[in-house]
Amino acid sequence: MRYLLPAESLGRLFAELQHDGRRLIGPTVRDGAIVLDELESVADLPRGQHDQQAPGHYRLADAHTPLHFDHTVGPQSAKRWLHPPTLRLFRARKAGASFTVEPPAPPPPIALLGARACDIAAIAVQDRVFMGDVTDPHYASRRSHLLVVAVQCTRSNPTCFCPSMGTGPRVTTGFDLCLTELDAPHRFILEVGSPAGRAIVDRLHLPPAGADASAPEAAAARTEAAIEKRLNTVGLKERLRAALDSPAWDDVAQRCLGCANCTMVCPTCFCTTVDDLTTLDGHHDRIRRWDSCFTPESSHVHGHGPVRAELKDRYRQWLTHKLSTWHDQFDTSGCVGCGRCITWCPAGIDIVAEAERATEAP
Repeated sequence: MRYLLPAESLGRLFAELQHDGRRLIGPTVRDGAIVLDELESVADLPRGQHDQQAPGHYRLADAHTPLHFDHTVGPQSAKRWLHPPTLRLFRARKAGASFTVEPPAPPPPIALLGARACDIAAIAVQDRVFMGDVTDPHYASRRSHLLVVAVQCTRSNPTCFCPSMGTGPRVTTGFDLCLTELDAPHRFILEVGSPAGRAIVDRLHLPPAGADASAPEAAAARTEAAIEKRLNTVGLKERLRAALDSPAWDDVAQRCLGCANCTMVCPTCFCTTVDDLTTLDGHHDRIRRWDSCFTPESSHVHGHGPVRAELKDRYRQWLTHKLSTWHDQFDTSGCVGCGRCITWCPAGIDIVAEAERATEAP
């Protein structure tokens, strides 16, 4: 069943999402970008703003519409909230001749508003990483209390290639509620994807979508038709394995800055390191923070140094893991085609172009 949510009733949905102390995380404008942050009201949404993206390029522009979600993906994703950039694993405090250990406080439940199809696919990938053979309790706790309110993509950017990865642009699964925003008149179609979503809709008492019921499929079809970037994934896993000595890695290393932007904005990259911080009075914190395979220290072996000392080796590690060996670890690709790594690379390096260049026949 699909329902009609008038634009003026979006605030009612916000109130339901913020019920019982739940934090509402969604898109808002900050520092010239549409980022994910805590929302207090509908006024915090990037109304009338859309993004212009290209390799190494991101700008906001006035869309001259009343739409709240007339943008694609920004530099952040659900990863920031499910797998935080920094996390205190425990705190030890001196107590006389002994000590006490304090675990981190449980995080509040979160409603994530504005997740796109590629973002939901990325959550599914990270579920395999953190709740597969070994469960990360910190991720699992956040994931179990996450309410996902997806938004159908009604436009795309030149960096998008989700159809190649089978991850979008149509949201079909992995959500509690899903919005499709329509113009003239401004309104939303609301789809239910879980019992938790059903409970919210029941409290809103919305009418059926009626003639607009097919709008999600129509919007997705228009968006997919506009996406031109494509990656040939047929045999890509094997082709990359056979291309480890390709001269393309030397070429990309001449352009890559090793800044790790691609791994920071990637919604599936998960590498971390641990810092132990001890004070002179004997107190101790253990902090987990994001790391990247682009840093030499990430492959450092005691007594030997970094295994991947050259930048070309680190770029090759990232790309081949993402598109090839991830399948061996998690039975899925590590790329969801969101294009963030292309947009936020200062050198404008395109993962699609580099994968094709590396696997070209000599």
